[in-house]
Amino acid sequence: MNKHYLPDRILAALVLSLSVFAVSISVTSSAQAQQSSNNPELTEITENLRMTLNASLGAASQGQLQVVQISSTPMADLFEVVISSGEVLFADKSGTYLIAGEMFMTRPDGLVNLTAETRKTQVAQMLQNVPEEEMIIFPADDPKAEITVFTDVDCTYCRRLHGEIEQINDYGITVRYMAYPRGGQASPALAKMISVWCAGDAQGRAEALTDAKHGETLPQWQCENPVMSHYNLGNRIGVTGTPAIVMSDGTLMPGYAPADTLRERVLGE
Repeated sequence: MNKHYLPDRILAALVLSLSVFAVSISVTSSAQAQQSSNNPELTEITENLRMTLNASLGAASQGQLQVVQISSTPMADLFEVVISSGEVLFADKSGTYLIAGEMFMTRPDGLVNLTAETRKTQVAQMLQNVPEEEMIIFPADDPKAEITVFTDVDCTYCRRLHGEIEQINDYGITVRYMAYPRGGQASPALAKMISVWCAGDAQGRAEALTDAKHGETLPQWQCENPVMSHYNLGNRIGVTGTPAIVMSDGTLMPGYAPADTLRERVLGE
């Protein structure tokens, strides 16, 4: 067996994730430091574990992967480890064993996916790091909540969702759009979405997005734009199609949902 083997899904995620995840490293590291500062023994364990795992991960990935967060779990001597690809792994306190998978807590009323809770926190944090100036926002007049929607102007269900934007806003839900041209650089929608994101100020971009989703032909505007960085971030957090709706707590809702369903899921009404 090759001692430097690392699962392909971890390495494949690395190219897309390093630049996105770098912004959050200082945040997660400071949060971890605060968590362990009151427990010297835990601090020593996590620092030793970090050094051990970084050595192995570095050897397996030619120095590209590193540990960015270590947290204790409800299971004794098992630690949750987040690496720079965004993968959530588990390790024993010695760092001898590294486990890829999901951790569940059993309860009388069912199961709680603890790994999914960690991912939700990661997703929420990464979206918080995206400047709203990069998004196209349709604000509610009386905002109660907000959703972030990864969209493609040629997507039928994206158009259907956008057709309900006024109703969604009336329910008090602000919609923040991010670009996700399906197919990335090879997407037929890429040039259209660049034109949308280059259509002047916030109001101009909102109007251009609506026009594009109505099937209108836009001028071929060009500018520095975040379209592909949004696409890469979408891949990083698990977007596989459009629309992909993300709630403020990081919950990812794939696919179209009618306005009434969104009100129920987002506002609990």
